[in-house]
Amino acid sequence: MRESTFHIISLGCAKNTVDSESMGQMLSSGGYRQLSKPGRASILVVNTCGFIAPAREESIRALRELAANKRPGQLLIAAGCLTQRYGMDVARQVPGIDGILGTRRWMDILDLVQCLRQRDYQHETPLEPICHLPQTPTIGTDEHGILRAAVQGASAYLKIADGCRRPCAFCAIPMIKGPLVSRPSEVILKEARLLQDSGVRELVLLAQDTTDYGHDLGLKNGLVSLLQGLLKAAPGIDWIRILYAFPGYVSDELIETIAAHPQVLPYLDMPLQHAHPQVLQRMGRPANIDWVYRTLEKMRAAIPDLALRTTFIVGYPGETDEEFKSLLAFVNEIRFDKVGAFQYSFEPGTASAVLGDPLPADVKQDRYDQLMTLQQGISLEKNQNMIGKTLQVLVEGRGQIEDEATPAGNEHLQQEILVGRSYRDAPEIDGLVFIEGLVADNGVSDMVKVRVTHALAYDLVGEFLENQPRSV
Repeated sequence: MRESTFHIISLGCAKNTVDSESMGQMLSSGGYRQLSKPGRASILVVNTCGFIAPAREESIRALRELAANKRPGQLLIAAGCLTQRYGMDVARQVPGIDGILGTRRWMDILDLVQCLRQRDYQHETPLEPICHLPQTPTIGTDEHGILRAAVQGASAYLKIADGCRRPCAFCAIPMIKGPLVSRPSEVILKEARLLQDSGVRELVLLAQDTTDYGHDLGLKNGLVSLLQGLLKAAPGIDWIRILYAFPGYVSDELIETIAAHPQVLPYLDMPLQHAHPQVLQRMGRPANIDWVYRTLEKMRAAIPDLALRTTFIVGYPGETDEEFKSLLAFVNEIRFDKVGAFQYSFEPGTASAVLGDPLPADVKQDRYDQLMTLQQGISLEKNQNMIGKTLQVLVEGRGQIEDEATPAGNEHLQQEILVGRSYRDAPEIDGLVFIEGLVADNGVSDMVKVRVTHALAYDLVGEFLENQPRSV
């Protein structure tokens, strides 16, 4: 085991991935070197997720596995959303944890490590974990110049804000992270330039609610202003993608900005959570479905190639058969390009906790299956409509597929392909494009032009046409 090394496991969403990368940078600045395997690292960090029960269970499993295999001298730190919410309860569930760090003070990771390193571990009785959860109302803004991005190939998640001021009854995020804290635009623009100069071709803007960016700074249409700044500051970035827009806050100016600038992808992720007004009211969500219809119609008119993604919760307390059927009818009518779904998870301490969790698990599973089966057919139809069209695709990897058996016998030939994403596909959550053709001279991070030849329910297959130069 090497003394000045660390290993980080990042669980949960892309926003957590950014925090993990930032903690890694902090440790690296303190002289620690990151290792890809936990066995030889002296510092083990699990950046946990505490959003819903399955995520909490995954976090506990990861911590227990590391704790069970800890070697003498290794330190185990539980960080992130789960520890911010449950504190020392996490350590009681997982004997062997040495340090507790919340998501609001991720930037103190190096200080916590130094405190742990100064302790005398030559005791027969195990020491109590150091719990670093200061009573700070919001995410800390003292970022020490750390890049708040996570680079994956030619794409980078860039965090523009943290926390949330929305009153969604089912959500624990405001309890975990506190209210909205927008990062200064000049810092974000500087980071975008650094990412551009390092070869990044896609920026994915992240926040709990990107359309709320700048509200705490007194900005109106803060996201639009930030996009305009990014277009000027980083003209070499090919794609700028927006995730997590809040219903009711997609302004005309935002629609116009997406329509007018090819760099800002015609893609929007707007989690609606449901389509029945009474369910939305119980959720504490915007319940004006007329606004949704008007805005989606307006967006599709202004942005003909728009790809829309949304998320729904099924089995929310009190959801009747009729309310669920209205959700299915809504999805069938609107025909979103991408849909994610969750079964309602009871969250203690949230506003919805008083409603309990009355719907049986099999009812929730059945409703989930119905929704996703419906959307699978819609997604296939949408993809079939892409056949014959030409798309720009960002290459993310290589692979091989087997051709049909040769006429002479049963031998199969291996055909090399490229794998990438079009503007219609966000990293990790959407589909892929499999590219056949003359791919030998192309590699990861290339932008290529592809003609779509086949459609699957969630993925596309196409033939290589030509390379695309970087934006200028």
